[in-house]
Amino acid sequence: MRRKGKLVVLHLAARYPFAGVIWQLLHHLLGFRELGFDVYYIEDHRSYVYDPVAAMLVTDPTANVKSLAAILERFGFSDRWAFVDVVRDEYLGMPRERCHELLKDADLVINLCGATDPREEHERIRCFVYLETDPGVFEVQLARKEPAAMRVAGAHKLLFTYGANIGASDCLLPDTGLDWHPTRPPVLLDQWPTGAGPAEPRAFTTVGTWHNKGSDVEIAGDTYYWSKDVNFRALLEVPRLADQPVELATDLDSGPDYQRAIAGGFSFRPAIPMSLAIDGYREYISSSRGEFTPAKDLYARTRSGWFSDRTACYLAAGRPAVTQRTGFEKYVPAGEGLLGFEGAAEAAEAIRAVNADYPRHARKAREIAAAYFDARMLLGEIAQAAGV
Repeated sequence: MRRKGKLVVLHLAARYPFAGVIWQLLHHLLGFRELGFDVYYIEDHRSYVYDPVAAMLVTDPTANVKSLAAILERFGFSDRWAFVDVVRDEYLGMPRERCHELLKDADLVINLCGATDPREEHERIRCFVYLETDPGVFEVQLARKEPAAMRVAGAHKLLFTYGANIGASDCLLPDTGLDWHPTRPPVLLDQWPTGAGPAEPRAFTTVGTWHNKGSDVEIAGDTYYWSKDVNFRALLEVPRLADQPVELATDLDSGPDYQRAIAGGFSFRPAIPMSLAIDGYREYISSSRGEFTPAKDLYARTRSGWFSDRTACYLAAGRPAVTQRTGFEKYVPAGEGLLGFEGAAEAAEAIRAVNADYPRHARKAREIAAAYFDARMLLGEIAQAAGV
C-alpha cells in the first residue's frame, strides 16, 4: 500500500499501563498504519507515571516504559516510539531531535485523550488534532473560558470527541461554540476474533475502577461525578433479578457496596494483574458472556452520547453488551447485541432478552462492531476531515 504520509500519535499508555489503555493506543497505531500512514508514537505529557501494583504515582518510569516498549516491538513499532522522562529531561526510544523533526514534518498529529498540553515544539505541527475520549471536564472549562483550556483548544486544527451528543437539545454539557466532530472508539476487528472463548460463557463481566476521583464538574449548580459507582449502587440486585451471574473485575473488595453487591448476586475478582496484560485482558473479555455495566455519572446524566472503548471490544469479540444509556443510542442501534438501560428493572430485562436468544445477540454484537466501530472506517473519517 502506498504510504499516505507521516502520522504521530500522542498518548499516555506508559503513564497508565493498563491493558484497556494500551489497546486504545494500539487500535489507533495499527488502524492508521493499515490505512497506509507511516505511524509513530510519542509520549510527551511530561507527567509522573502510575504504578498499578503500588497504586501510586512514581518518578521512575523504567518499568512502565519497558513493558510498553515490548508491546510496541511486538506490533512492529520497535524503532518508532519515544517517552519523555520528565524527571531526567531525557528521551527514551527515539532521540529528542528525531521527535521534534517528526512533529514538524508529520502530515497529521493525533493528541489522543488530549494527553499532551501544547508546547513550543507543537506550534509548527501542520495538522494538530485533539481527540477527546472523556467528554465533560474540558467542555465546562471552555464554557468558563479558562485560559489553559482556551489555549489547548486554540492550538488544535480539529477537535474530535466521543461525546456524540454535544450540541443536541437533550445534552447538558455546555455547547462551547467550537466545531466538535463526533466520533466513536475504534476497534481492530481482526484483533478481537469471535469464537475465542466458550460458545455460551457463564458470566457477564466488566473491568474498571469502582470509584474514580478528581474530575467531577458542576453544571448549573449540580455536581456530575466522574465515576460509575454512583450509578452502580442502583444496580446491585440486577444479577438476582435477571437470574444471571455477573462478575466485576474491579478494586472493590470490602465495605457496604461490596456486601450489597454480593447479596445481590455479583461476584468479584481483582482487576490486577489481569488488566495489566493485553492478552489476558482480551482473553477475559472474549471468555465473558457479555458486558454489563453502568456509565459514569458525568457521561450518563448529561446525555453526552459517550461510548466506551472497552464496550466496543466486547462487541468486536461477539459478546453482547448491556450498558447504561448516555445518548449513544441516538447514533448506534441499541436493541440486539447492544442493549441500553435505565435502572435495575430495565437492566435485568435486557439481560434476560440476551439470554433468550444468545447466539443471535452475539452475532448482532459483532455486526454492530463492524458497522459502527471499525478502526479503518473511523480513523479514515478523521484523516479525511484533516485533509490527508
